[in-house]
This record gives sequence, structure tokens and C-alpha cells, in this order.
Amino acid sequence: MGIRERIARRAAQELKEGMIVNLGIGIPSLIPNYLPSDMTIMFQAENGILGLGKSPEKGEEDANLCNAAGYPVTLTKGASYFDSATAFAMIRKGLIDVTVLGGLQVSEKGDLANWMVPGKRVPGVGGGMELAQKTKKVIVVMSHVNKDGEPKIVTACSLPLTARRCVDLIITDRAVIEVTNQGLLLTEVMSPYDVEDVVSHTGAPLRIARTLKRIE
Repeated sequence: MGIRERIARRAAQELKEGMIVNLGIGIPSLIPNYLPSDMTIMFQAENGILGLGKSPEKGEEDANLCNAAGYPVTLTKGASYFDSATAFAMIRKGLIDVTVLGGLQVSEKGDLANWMVPGKRVPGVGGGMELAQKTKKVIVVMSHVNKDGEPKIVTACSLPLTARRCVDLIITDRAVIEVTNQGLLLTEVMSPYDVEDVVSHTGAPLRIARTLKRIE
């Protein structure tokens, strides 16, 4: 199992029966593949779908059925279609229980930067701003460091923000970290890393949970 899949599998454990959930592109889109077959989760997409299912098998994609990022998807029983205005109205009204987003940086206060790297061409912030501000729980999944080995969890974001003080939980390839009023709380460490490794590769102070878990 690759790093992306391990992160997605751990994030899937945060979802509960009956939730309405929105998934960002990249790692979040893998989460439906790691849910129990008997669990009912209604995945919502900004392009107007409620009831997204697992990724289709290769060769079974439907060219007319995709998520907000344009990737092929399947549907679950009871799925429905509507326009994107209704999809965003659901988000802005606070009807989404959980959103799982990718991240470029997260600050110790829960600020999120996930839409633009200066100097690179991007289409725009998309639906991330509304999701980060209005969803009941925001989970960020990402690698712990960037391609240059620099921490992506920092005291203050240097990249353009998506939203301030919005992140509740961070899941990386090395750790699970809660964003609390007292700062960042390390609750789980992913094998083969240890606490010292996580702390040294985090650019913000970490408190260690008394019930720290290790994920093998």
C-alpha cells in the first residue's frame, strides 16, 4: 500500500454512518475505497451529485459521470443530481458534516493554504474556500513535508490562505494531529516514524497526547 493510500485509509476512519461528506481532489478522492461495504456515507460534489461511490474499475468509466475535479466516479443507491448552485447552497448553509481537503500548508492555529503556489498557473480557489469555512469538521490530508523536505505544518502560512482557523484535524504520512485551542496535539504516529522524527519535521510546536497511538 502506497503513502497516499495509507493516508486515505486512516482518514476514512473519521467518517461515521449517515454523514454527508465532501472530498477534495487527490488523496481525499481515494477515501471511498476504504469504507466498510455496509456503511452508508453520502458523498457530495460541487458539480451537483450527492451519493458518490468508489472509483470505477478501469474500462468501466462513464464519460458523463465525474466529480467536481473531472475524474470518473460511480454512484451509490439513492444518489441524486442537482445544479452546482444547489450544491454550493448546501455547503454555505452548513449542511456538510465533514470535508476532507488536500493541503500545501496548515498553521498551528488551523489556517489552511491549499490552492496556489506563487509563480504557478492555477484555475482558482474553487470550492475550497466555502468548504473550509462552512463545513462542520475540516480534515486536511497531505504529506508531512514538501518536495524540498520542508515542513508543511507551520507556525504561520507563507502561501495564500484558503481560510483562517478552519482545520480541525491533520492526517499526514507521519502523524495524526488535532488542532486545538491550546495548539497542535500529536495523537498518532505512523510507522516507521517515531515521535522525535515527527517533531523535528513539524514547523510548529507540538503537544504530545497522553494516549499517543502508533499506527503500524
